[in-house]
Amino acid sequence: MWKCFSSLFSLFLIFLFVLQQAPTGNASNASYEEIKLRVGVPRKNGFQQFVHVIGETSQENYNISGYCMEVFNAVITHLPFKVSLHVEPHDIDSSEGSGYDALLKLIPSKYDVVVGDITILANRSNYVDFTVPYTGSGVKMVVPVRHGRDKNMWTFTKPFSWDLWLSIIIISTFIGLAILIMERNVNALPNQEGSPNQKKLCPATILWFPLSQAILPERQVVVKSCSRFVLMVWLLLAFVLMQSYTANLTSILTLDQLQPSFLNLNDLRKGGYYVGYQTGSFVHDVLVKQFKFDPSKLKPYNTSSDYHHALKLGSQNGGVAAIFDEVPYLKIYLQEYGSNYIMSGPKYRNAGFGFALPLNSNLTAYFSRAILNVTESDLMNEIEEKYFGKNEIGEQNSSEEASSAPLSLTFHSFEGLFFITGISTFFALLISESVIWQKPILMAKALSRRYLSFVAPTTEIRVHPTHDSTHGIEVV
Repeated sequence: MWKCFSSLFSLFLIFLFVLQQAPTGNASNASYEEIKLRVGVPRKNGFQQFVHVIGETSQENYNISGYCMEVFNAVITHLPFKVSLHVEPHDIDSSEGSGYDALLKLIPSKYDVVVGDITILANRSNYVDFTVPYTGSGVKMVVPVRHGRDKNMWTFTKPFSWDLWLSIIIISTFIGLAILIMERNVNALPNQEGSPNQKKLCPATILWFPLSQAILPERQVVVKSCSRFVLMVWLLLAFVLMQSYTANLTSILTLDQLQPSFLNLNDLRKGGYYVGYQTGSFVHDVLVKQFKFDPSKLKPYNTSSDYHHALKLGSQNGGVAAIFDEVPYLKIYLQEYGSNYIMSGPKYRNAGFGFALPLNSNLTAYFSRAILNVTESDLMNEIEEKYFGKNEIGEQNSSEEASSAPLSLTFHSFEGLFFITGISTFFALLISESVIWQKPILMAKALSRRYLSFVAPTTEIRVHPTHDSTHGIEVV
């Protein structure tokens, strides 16, 4: 009886083991048997660099290529088991941002895995599992650029930032005060040829004197060697500042400056401008829920040429003022029409593109490991260069977006030169005016003598004189 029970229990364990090794899309695959996967891919009219489907639905014979599909094929080769694929396209035709969501909800009833430009989102992870991303993403906007030169009446102040202007005033005042202190006793010298004009060195000209010497230097304005050294260091600083000012002002006045027509979302919302997005994309929900746009001001478009046509028309003539989309699509658009457009505004971050599988699928870990192997190899660079050129499609390029860096030179550009000038002036002032550091020494000596003089008084010894009676002499 006991042997019969143990045999049945062994057969039950073997059955469970075989059941676990069954080659399904949701099961673990410790064996290396071939797994059949039903693959769904999105089919749309635009941005076919990512997924390009050739073939009719009635024929059920498709030729599918593109960046996402080639990455998927490379990932398949890094799996520890064999895979047979049955690929079927799914049309993305929704204009309300649910086209990709409808495709993902067909997992696992119709598809075992969805491959394409599928963005990893938190709400989508409630009904599918995602692999690790194989490319970066994020939502930004593209707007037309404005060509022109700065015609502000205060343009002449823009070469230097406010902190640099303030630093120049401070160092000029410090140098003027130092020269005034060092040259204050020159009046006591004979009024001979070559002596300075003392009217130029007075408290009222502390700031003006260094500036005037930088613009129109005069010979023998100062007499002392330390004063001449300080003036020489100041003229070196002034020369560098004037050359930098001239160069920066020339670039501001002559170069064609490219600035975005809209810098932020508030300008678009308050102005009631129309904005565009890609058909079937989740960007529609981002614009409504995150960016608080009026849904009636949103227009869907399919291709990059549609983007160009809408932006060229403008919001007032039936087009849009800006296009919102994920960074990989916008980079492709800028490669085609980038001369008149630029990225601008804040970035709505997301994880990027990934493959979608059923919830709690054991295949997700295998695919994620394979993606890491592909992305860390040179093969990924070859695939990106094949479809997008040498420009990295998942990374942000500063030349394709509005730069937030100021045109003005800042104090940090000349921080070292200001430090050298200040230290040199300070030491020259110490050397020239020895009284500055000698007076504390004299005071210290006086205090030391004062306290050392309070010592205990010595005992006074008195010697009384004696009288020598023999010689009548008084002896001490």
